[in-house]
Amino acid sequence: MTAAPGRRPTVTSRVLGILGAFTPERPALTITQIARRAGLPLSTAHRLVGELACWGALERDDAGLYRVGLRLWEVGALARGPALREAAMPFLEDLYEATHENVHLAVLDGLDVVYIERISARDAVHVFSRVGGRWPAHATGVGLAMLAHSGRDLQERAIAGPLRRFTPRTIATGPELRRVLAEVRRTGAAVSDGQVETFAMSVGAPVFGPDDAVVAAVAVVVPASGWEARSLVPVVRAGARGISRALGAPRALRPPETAMREV
Repeated sequence: MTAAPGRRPTVTSRVLGILGAFTPERPALTITQIARRAGLPLSTAHRLVGELACWGALERDDAGLYRVGLRLWEVGALARGPALREAAMPFLEDLYEATHENVHLAVLDGLDVVYIERISARDAVHVFSRVGGRWPAHATGVGLAMLAHSGRDLQERAIAGPLRRFTPRTIATGPELRRVLAEVRRTGAAVSDGQVETFAMSVGAPVFGPDDAVVAAVAVVVPASGWEARSLVPVVRAGARGISRALGAPRALRPPETAMREV
């Protein structure tokens, strides 16, 4: 994070710059690397990193490398997380028992999804997702499920692109995304077949909150070969509906046929 042109960086922006220096690819850094990646003088980085370490936001290992600390993880877990995860876990576990593959729970952050829970078998199909990780919404089952039920402004932003392509099957044009979102609303489920990796298929469904607005999505990710999306749609949709009911969504308390007509 950098300060606006002509303005001195605030302490807050410097601290956020330090935290932003850590990435999934570089989870452990020396103080020199932190300073360079945050664009700070070494003395400033040393002082601020020391304060963050004292508070628990950063931890220093025996090799002198710094990592994100558990205190920061505890704070981050409060973001849209505890009540949603608590309501969702029984249904995620049921989906896992039904497939023994990958089960995801995610929320929408702009045009990205952020994964807040994942259950996976050791020999499940490979996926890039991880708890706390993010991925473009248009390429994922959870993302399509949430986009389809989001506000019109957000949908139009997504349709306007750009839409990053990961495989030849990735949705890459606005008209195609518009058509897919309409289909998701019609069926109540989203199928992302080979959009992130050609050998993996994700089937997702939206989760609604007390005001009937979409708050999350649940998905099962399985091998693209050996599974049919139509066999997974009913169980994923039922899991999402169960979570929505636990959250008090009015539409989840009505008969399934009525709720589907309103999608």
